[in-house]
Amino acid sequence: MLASLGLVLAVLAAIVVVVMARGASALSLSMLTQTPKGGYYLGKEGGIANAIVGSLYLAFGASVLSILLSLPTAFALQKEYAGRRLASITRLSLDALWGTPSIVYGAFGFIIMRYLGIGTSLLGGILALSLLMLPIMTRAMEEAIRMVPLELKEISYSMGATRIETTLAVVLRQALPGIITAVVLAFGRGIGDAASILFTAGYTDHIPRSLLDPTASLPLAVFFQLGTPFPEVQRRAYASALILLVIVLLASLAARLLSRRFSKHIVR
Repeated sequence: MLASLGLVLAVLAAIVVVVMARGASALSLSMLTQTPKGGYYLGKEGGIANAIVGSLYLAFGASVLSILLSLPTAFALQKEYAGRRLASITRLSLDALWGTPSIVYGAFGFIIMRYLGIGTSLLGGILALSLLMLPIMTRAMEEAIRMVPLELKEISYSMGATRIETTLAVVLRQALPGIITAVVLAFGRGIGDAASILFTAGYTDHIPRSLLDPTASLPLAVFFQLGTPFPEVQRRAYASALILLVIVLLASLAARLLSRRFSKHIVR
């Protein structure tokens, strides 16, 4: 068991060390605050502010949309609301969606966008990314809600609370740390995905000003920069990957702090 734990930590440390070693020299304030200028992919001046902002727009937008869909679904899967057969079919569907390659979501989103007459855009990327995040978030939320002690619900019902009141005042409060973890888990998966947004969000050197503008993202910035033959641009790709790692780690740290804070108010 300790060997497995050590292996996991070693892999994470190796990834961080390699990315830092290759990308730290290219990391600068201008890279964080400027958008690409003419000749950027040839090794000239500019930065990846467009990709940083675009990734945050995509991930936060998809997270909000996924929460609005996942939370009611997770509650509906509990035995108080859904029948056993319906819940089983829904869980099977969510598991199938979880295992679906992200490129399939991108292709599906692209077809729908073509049908609706919408080009590559921030909106298209958010919709495709939310499809990717939905099963992850829903299944994790469902597990957190299922862990709420049955005795607490029974006490609430015995005091005259309705099912909705019990759900909002008791179950949601108890499951909140797990729900936060579910959101961050899906956020980390979404912000690092490239395939689902390749055909839906597109790529641009500018920061989007509306939902219908195309947007850049850090995963695609890494992909495009690594594909150039210029060593300077390739180092920028690793710097972009380092920024992406930092964002995910900060999100995970924030989730742990929030979960620890809300855990003080739950009954174990």
